[in-house]
Amino acid sequence: MFKEFKKFIMTGNVIDLAVAVLLAGAIGLVIKGFVSDIMMPIVGQFTGGMDFADLKVVLSPAVLDAEGVVTSAENAIMYGNWINSIINLIIVGFVLFMMVKAYNKTKKPVVETPAAPKGPTQEELLAEIRDLLKK
Repeated sequence: MFKEFKKFIMTGNVIDLAVAVLLAGAIGLVIKGFVSDIMMPIVGQFTGGMDFADLKVVLSPAVLDAEGVVTSAENAIMYGNWINSIINLIIVGFVLFMMVKAYNKTKKPVVETPAAPKGPTQEELLAEIRDLLKK
């Protein structure tokens, strides 16, 4: 059983999958850092320093007691977080597009060689039939 497991775990597909998962996690962290630390402050600057995460529609306000302690939490629709998610999606999609485009430029173009004809063409066969009929 141990030999079968060793054979399974050491196959190229399992190793390739493990490397891909780890690399995807690392790339995800890099892209998340780029979006939150570089792009979102720029977006915030264009919107007058406004943070979309603060946008909400309060359905029922928080209830405070005499000492100012919250007895009932605020109920609100936090649509600003949703706007942030959409902006993040657009930025991440653009960054991934640029990464794939740059990667594709590094690959050598595949030159397709035309396949050799497998036999005579239809015209050659008809010419051959014609010549045979003439004889």
